[in-house]
Amino acid sequence: MMKLIRQFQRRTPLGWLQLSHDKGRLRVALAGIAFADVLMFMQLGFQNALYDSNTRVNRAMQADVIIYSPKALNLQNLSTFSRRRLLQAMDIPGVKTASGLYINSLTWKNPQTRLSATVQVLGFDPDIPAFNLPEVNQQLDKIKIPDVVLFDRGARGKYAETIAQLDKGQTVTTEVDKRTLSIGGLFRLGASFGADASLMTSDQTFLRLFPRRDAASVSLGLIRLKPGYNPDRVAAALKAHLPEDVRVLTAPEFVQFEENYWRSASPVGFIFGLGTAMAFVVGVVIVYQVLSTDVNAHLKEYATFKAMGYSNAYLLGVVFEEAIILAFMGFIPGFLWPNVLYMLAANATALPLYMTLSRAITVLTLTVVMCMLSGAIATRKLQSADPADMF
Repeated sequence: MMKLIRQFQRRTPLGWLQLSHDKGRLRVALAGIAFADVLMFMQLGFQNALYDSNTRVNRAMQADVIIYSPKALNLQNLSTFSRRRLLQAMDIPGVKTASGLYINSLTWKNPQTRLSATVQVLGFDPDIPAFNLPEVNQQLDKIKIPDVVLFDRGARGKYAETIAQLDKGQTVTTEVDKRTLSIGGLFRLGASFGADASLMTSDQTFLRLFPRRDAASVSLGLIRLKPGYNPDRVAAALKAHLPEDVRVLTAPEFVQFEENYWRSASPVGFIFGLGTAMAFVVGVVIVYQVLSTDVNAHLKEYATFKAMGYSNAYLLGVVFEEAIILAFMGFIPGFLWPNVLYMLAANATALPLYMTLSRAITVLTLTVVMCMLSGAIATRKLQSADPADMF
């Protein structure tokens, strides 16, 4: 090992010297790599925000097992099933509670702008908490009052004045289909690609807001288990016990169910994945142009090295050295700029956009592969270079 280190220390950094010799070309190369990295970071960031934001409600549910209709596509496209299935679920050993959750979207007047906006309404029995959100559970008595809702302070849109009034303890009212609705408090969940805001309310208020909804038809069934019972085993027992007009998933599986929809069935997930691939291709082309130009500019020098007895492997190593240097140097600005862009986009869209270590490692790996692939393509002419043809 020490011998290899000493050999490395004595080795002339030919790759770096060639790159730094033409500083203009080096700057262009680094800018191109940084641009490709920024594109990959943004595409992957929006893709993660898509999955994260649209599974927030799923992850916040206070349940071990979820029952839903087989016609449901995702949380914004649910169907209903009979509430009798919840009573049947109570027959299974280990089931502590089985409560219904009503979900639907409505158009209301923004309390601040008085313009129409679409929000998602979540209705449940206040005596049986449906979400693992302390802010909601501390205000369950408020939503027992008819036509009182809790509003999501992480909503997308102009709600700053409304939120400020509620923080001061004031009650804010608005209109929904000629019905006056009072906002009694706040909680934080956040917007998603499917909904700009969420409202929490009681099941009775929900049915008043949606008079055509049958109280006996629920959107989801939230099953809580007694201590010591395995959710997978109880879910299997529920699948065997309940009719085929419902599906049963554990809580983690239901989160995955939502994510799979946005990953596979929705075109949005495919678009972000395609955008990442295109950014990678753009980076390959940019780095290839730089390395190919460098090889062509120094082809006679490379041929001279060959005539002196240097092997193809050594010369290829020089080009790959340039590729690795470009990868790491270009990654630095390509990593810094997305942090700023994430912050700006998060403020504008209310989506969970932020840098993660795993994403940084992924993009760094893609950058190295991108540059190495470009180097491999650029060295084809170098391998065929013949000193006799150069002079």
